[in-house]
This record gives sequence, structure tokens and C-alpha cells, in this order.
Amino acid sequence: MPDSAPKTDDGRFFEDFRLGETIIHATPRTVTSGDVSLYTALYGPRFAVQSSDAFARGLGYPAAPVDDLLVFHIVFGKTVPDISLNAVANLGYADGRFLAPVFPGDTLTARSEVIGLKQTSSGDAGIVYVRSTGFNQDGVTVLSYARWVLVRKRSPGTPAQAEHVPELAGSVPPEALGRACPPLDASAYDRLLAGSAHLWGDYRPGERIDHSDGMTVEEAEHQLATRLYQNTAKVHFDGHRARETRFGKRLIYGGHVISLARALSFNGLGNAFHLAAVNGGRHVAPLFAGDTVYAWSEVLETAALRGRDDLGALRLRLVATRNRPCADFPLRQDEGYAEGVILDFDYWALIPR
Repeated sequence: MPDSAPKTDDGRFFEDFRLGETIIHATPRTVTSGDVSLYTALYGPRFAVQSSDAFARGLGYPAAPVDDLLVFHIVFGKTVPDISLNAVANLGYADGRFLAPVFPGDTLTARSEVIGLKQTSSGDAGIVYVRSTGFNQDGVTVLSYARWVLVRKRSPGTPAQAEHVPELAGSVPPEALGRACPPLDASAYDRLLAGSAHLWGDYRPGERIDHSDGMTVEEAEHQLATRLYQNTAKVHFDGHRARETRFGKRLIYGGHVISLARALSFNGLGNAFHLAAVNGGRHVAPLFAGDTVYAWSEVLETAALRGRDDLGALRLRLVATRNRPCADFPLRQDEGYAEGVILDFDYWALIPR
């Protein structure tokens, strides 16, 4: 008798999650130089360490490492079918740590632990908190981060199995940074080839940097980027169903905004080549095809790295806007975020001293 069970998977709804469960995500992914080239074509990052094998080897890397956000997106994409296929919105990130470099030829896998559940007052959805971890082919942890996502219920009004809101660190301490960077020969760092004269000591807390340039997002472009990460969230692809949502059109993957803003930040932070940790992040408002992204950064803190004189750390607040150049540094108004702000992203970057 043939098996009549459904062969397709519509993804998890809020009531399907269990506090404390571990989810092993499907589809290991070998990162190739083709992935790196496509990522560069989509966003245009110009950080020299990730762009040139020769430049990276001169500092002490075996080859140019893969861009940190490409690693993040691939690991994130593994989690989508099991965590956020039925998401209303991805709400935020915390305690993200890049723990080992990734190179073309490495294979990434991912797993997540459900660390919190909280249903909404309306009863038709709930917030799922997870800690996701990415590993290479040798079992080495390359990335760990927490995120929380608003997920629809299959049956509105169904009570939560259990409720718990986890306590998450407000920031990653400086002493935890630098694990993904080998000891580097900072004297070999060529600022002319890197395209920026400014090193760690040139930045001060409170300094704000307008990254000046803007990038307009096209429909095919953001879908191609999201498919690159094997992210299957329906809100990014299904234009027919999107017309029935409150936005009436496809949403752009929030990580696409992060990568656009990070690439724009090269203008002013060209030597801050390694994204070492994510302290927190919030997608303030959605982005749609046809919109133009601008960005600015604020230096929140500078920190020396224990036992290292080659690199220092900058804690940066990266703010992205939609259709609003950032010369006036929009961020908050008394009633909330200023008009046009779409991303508020707090991270640590490493930069030569």
C-alpha cells in the first residue's frame, strides 16, 4: 500500500516549537569561489582582506577568507525552513560571534536550539527565540548567534506549550573578540592597496560617519541574493500571496539590507575588514524593490584586544535608511525612529592598529 502521508512540508507554526529542543537543519553547503564572486556582484564589498588572496597571505591568512556576512547568510538560510518559513517578521539579533574563518572549499552546516517562546496578546502568532550555530566540515564552530522571529499560529487562539523570554547579553565583551583572526603581520598591511588611510587609533567614540553612497535595490537582485543563501521564506518570493498581505508586495530579506549597508560602510571604514561580533540588531521598517539604501555609522566604543598588538576593535552602530540620504544622521525621534530608518545594527569590527 503506497504511503499516503503528505510529501511536502509547509514549515513550522508557533505551536510546533518546544522550549529546549534542538533542530538539525538540512542541506550542508560547500562555499565556493563562485559564491564569493556572486556576493561581490550583488553588494560590491571592497575590503582588501576578503578580496585578495595575495593581500590576505601577506598578513598571515592561508587565503582570502569568505566575507563574514556571506557566512552569516548561509548559516541563516539553513535555519529558515525549520524556524521562519511561516514568519511574519524577523525581529532582531543578539550575541552573535564569528569564531573561525571560512574559506572557499569549506562546508557549512547548522543547528538551532529553541531558547524562548512568547505568544502575542492577539493570540494569532508568537515570538520564537533561537540560538543558531554554524559548523565547518571538521566540526569547528564558525558562528553562533541568537535571533527572535514572529511566527504565525496554525490555529489562532491555541495556547503556547510553554512561555519563556531568555535573557540575552547586551553586547559581546571585547575579550571575546578576535578568535576568527590568526595573528597578523600588521606591518604588512598596505593602506594604499586597502583604499583607506585610517587605522584603529584614528577613530573616537561619538564620531559619526556618513557613508555617502546609495544603492537602489531591484526585484530580481534581492531574490537572487536570497536564493544564494537557500533562504526559502515565502514573503521574499511569492508575489501572488504577497498581494494578500498588509504590504501588498514582496519583502526584501533583512540580511540583504545588512549586507548593503555594510558594503556602503567601506567609505569611511575601509580598513575595518572583519565583522567580529553582533551585539544587537533590529529591522526597524521593511524595504521594497525600487527603494534606495543609504547608511551611516557611529563609533560607540574602541577597545584594545587582550594579548594582541596587531588589531584593535571598533564598536559600531550601523544605521541604514530608505530613500533618505544620511547627511543629517537620522536615528531616533521622541516617538520612535526617524522617518526612513530601516536598520539599527550594533556590531564589533576589527581593524589594524
